[in-house]
Amino acid sequence: MKLIVGLGNPGKEYERTRHNAGFDVMDEIARMASASITQKKFKALVDKVNIGGQSVLLMKPQTYMNNSGEAVRAAMDFYHLQPQDLLVIYDDMDLAVGRLRLRQKGSAGGHNGIKSIIAHIGTQTFDRIRVGIDKDPRIPTVNWVLGKIRKEDMDAYLESVNEAAKAAVFSVTHDFTETMNQFNKKQVKE
Repeated sequence: MKLIVGLGNPGKEYERTRHNAGFDVMDEIARMASASITQKKFKALVDKVNIGGQSVLLMKPQTYMNNSGEAVRAAMDFYHLQPQDLLVIYDDMDLAVGRLRLRQKGSAGGHNGIKSIIAHIGTQTFDRIRVGIDKDPRIPTVNWVLGKIRKEDMDAYLESVNEAAKAAVFSVTHDFTETMNQFNKKQVKE
């Protein structure tokens, strides 16, 4: 079984905010897989789907960003999953809107959701897809990540969300190195 986790904050007030890029990608994966991530389990909303013959748990933690690791750990323990079974999708301020970066390991880079996951699973080695949200040096970080996607960025953002969803689905039946080779090259035109 694979576990695909999109990070974000629960609640209407956080919809279409930059920090909810992971949730937006999960919604697109759910659409592609004819799923609905609505079952409450593991302090998260989940749905179990079959992608290419592989069982996959889709997850949107409901713990708020800073405690995302609680939900991830609970699901990993329940299904006896290893870090190599995990894919996490989240926002990245160091990437321009419309850009993706896929990696197999790394530090949290200041992202509190990733810090929480690393703390709860005890390793930095797990697959991840980072969705660019850019940054504005004039706006405090918290205000930026919790702010709504700008109208002029929306097309590029939605295209990157779609590409991230495709990459996540592709990774279920392909080695993550192959997934990185394919999707790190695909970038939204700027």
